[in-house]
Amino acid sequence: MFNVLLGMAAIIVVGIIWKVVLGLKSAETIRSHLAQAVYHILLPALVLHVLWQFPVGLNTVRIPVVAVLSVSLALLAAFLLYGNGKLVRAFMPGNSNKAVGALLLASAFGNFSYLGLPVLSQTFGSWAQVVAIHFDLLASTPLLFTIGIILARFYGSSGATGNDAMHPQVTLFRVPAIWAAIAGLLLSAFNTPMPAWLDETLATLAAAVVPLMLLSVGMALRWQSGWVARIPVLLPVIVIQLALMPLIAWGAAIGVGMPADYLPPVVIEGAMPTMVLGLVICDRFKLDVALYAEAVTLTTALSLISLPLWLQAVS
Repeated sequence: MFNVLLGMAAIIVVGIIWKVVLGLKSAETIRSHLAQAVYHILLPALVLHVLWQFPVGLNTVRIPVVAVLSVSLALLAAFLLYGNGKLVRAFMPGNSNKAVGALLLASAFGNFSYLGLPVLSQTFGSWAQVVAIHFDLLASTPLLFTIGIILARFYGSSGATGNDAMHPQVTLFRVPAIWAAIAGLLLSAFNTPMPAWLDETLATLAAAVVPLMLLSVGMALRWQSGWVARIPVLLPVIVIQLALMPLIAWGAAIGVGMPADYLPPVVIEGAMPTMVLGLVICDRFKLDVALYAEAVTLTTALSLISLPLWLQAVS
């Protein structure tokens, strides 16, 4: 797995270097266009391609159950640590609500697709992509666009307009990959054959997802001056994301009777660092974007150490 992570880290580093070469403003524009292409076209194609070919069964239920427990308990742990604002105020005097909201999101919602898909597919084989898709789109994403959005509104700005003014469930069903997942599950359940031309088209589109996701992650990483003083505030995020959540996923997977070959990818999926998409949510709801970006950067860097350790532990 170390070689796999090293290769993916190299692509992330290319994204970082590209951002430096282009300049922050141009890089953010390009990253946004790349992310939109993945979000609206490439990821839905991958999801449809994988789920259409994967038989619907007990694992279609087991994996989301594990994911719901992992995210929910991680969010509960984060709320117990950050909810009263004392920890934040001790190291970051000022408006603690915006920081608390960002830290809650950073603690509970991992980079299950943008990093989970490449890690699982490269480590366990293409079949493991279904674990990342079930974990994210059938559990984590619905929680993010319901509970996550509610928390973002509560701790941030309640004056969001446009799409953000909608009910969270409406926002959820504007996610293209959700519709691709529903279509894939239905087509698989009814044993609908996939036309050869569509199979090749979806496979071609899906092949672009991993490298573009990794480039996007690299271009999204940020670091601010004075980060040393904020380490005590970020430490619980690191522990929850990289240690507690995979431990919860491991226990939950055993509890639901997860097959032995699915256990390692499920645990590794639970060990993903903080999600990149949260930057967009923090920005829209006026949470502490800089603090959240530091959580993404720090957990992503440390995951290069923690992920091989979890794989060794669970194998």
